[in-house]
Amino acid sequence: MPSPANDAVPLDYETDPGRFAANVLSTARFSSCGDVHPEIARRLDGCSLVLDIGGGTGALSRLLTRRRVATVVADLSSHVSRAPGFAVRADVAGLPFHGGTFDGAAALWMLHHVPEPVEALAEVSRVLTPGGLLAVSTSSRWNDPELAWALPRWGRPSSFDAEIAETLLGKVFEVESVRTWDARLVTLPDHAAVALFLRGRGLPEPSARRLARTVEVPLSLTKRGLVAWARKRYRG
Repeated sequence: MPSPANDAVPLDYETDPGRFAANVLSTARFSSCGDVHPEIARRLDGCSLVLDIGGGTGALSRLLTRRRVATVVADLSSHVSRAPGFAVRADVAGLPFHGGTFDGAAALWMLHHVPEPVEALAEVSRVLTPGGLLAVSTSSRWNDPELAWALPRWGRPSSFDAEIAETLLGKVFEVESVRTWDARLVTLPDHAAVALFLRGRGLPEPSARRLARTVEVPLSLTKRGLVAWARKRYRG
């Protein structure tokens, strides 16, 4: 079991769907670089069949479909039914696929929800072909320092944050590259934008609105995190 200091972030996609929607919307509106999905889709373009683990409503699979890359989305939440193409409700701890089914996979913004990420990565490795390509992404525990005072989990290690992600990934896969960021990439122009952002970070709407009114706007936020690429190891 992970230590109490490295708790997995609780899943709330079913119990608080508004939180997920606010997070997606605030990224789309206020991030200067958007999300990582276009970058991931470009790199996976050469794959024949990609597994998008924790792929939600299909942000990555839509991009891959446009590139004519066959994609399967697997997610625990019922909103996976809105993903394009083949989608299945499944836990990364026990993926319902034969070994060596996929030559590409992505686990974006989801491994911090997993209590045992190394075991989850081993399961992803099982369903990949030897040499299969995996993309992962995660945030730093020190993300959004300008709002540290308002974010309940700020500075608290998770089971798979940017500070430990490469080490954990390397226990199962051959890590090829890691891209990190530490820059002001989000600008919240007004108090409504701050409230939306805080709602997306898990605060109840009344608290998000109340705290947003105390912030001087516009507010620029420092984003910290990483994207890592790895290959399934050849054995024998």
